[in-house]
Amino acid sequence: MALFRDRSNAVPSGTAGRPTWTAVHAERAALAADLTGLTDEQWATPSLCPGLSVRDVLAHLTAGASLNPLRWFAGVVRCRFDFDKQVKMRLAEQLGATPAETLARFRGVVHSTTAPPLPKVAMLGEIVVHGEDIRRPLGIDHDYPIELVTQLATFYTSSDLMLVGKTRVAGLRLVATDGPFATGVGPLVSGTTLAITMATTGRVGYCDDLTGDGVETLRARS
Repeated sequence: MALFRDRSNAVPSGTAGRPTWTAVHAERAALAADLTGLTDEQWATPSLCPGLSVRDVLAHLTAGASLNPLRWFAGVVRCRFDFDKQVKMRLAEQLGATPAETLARFRGVVHSTTAPPLPKVAMLGEIVVHGEDIRRPLGIDHDYPIELVTQLATFYTSSDLMLVGKTRVAGLRLVATDGPFATGVGPLVSGTTLAITMATTGRVGYCDDLTGDGVETLRARS
């Protein structure tokens, strides 16, 4: 599960005239729609986050959209600066008694602009990356605007603040096949911008969607 430790107050804008919060809200609404009508068995499907079901990850997303900086810091103190414990605590708060309640709680924060002390692009990364953590095991496909995933690919490959993406792709040349994203020097890793983004965040299964001499290096670092 992504654990955002960045304390920056920087607020990058969206790309191509698409404000970041508008994109976040659109992706939350799309995910809520995709999860409507799941069976109890589907809700219990293991996500791409080890040890968490798709329902658990959705509750985590609700928690992230419900924490302002003060509540976030209070939770950190309560958990004695154990960030993983804080994530689990907040997830449990938003899980609800049934999958229907979990989904209802998430729908309630679709248009929220409440957030921990993170740059807006990190909140966009939360809904896209965790959305894929949920969708891929369920076999649900979703098309993302290319400018959105390009923004995230750039963000994750250029920073170690949250998911050591920069270190993970160091010494590799990443080239998207469906958009303008390209970065780095070294053995080639090529594929869709989404696959590059997800592999950069440590989702090793997405390496199966990539080609090039650098793929096995990236896989070994995930």
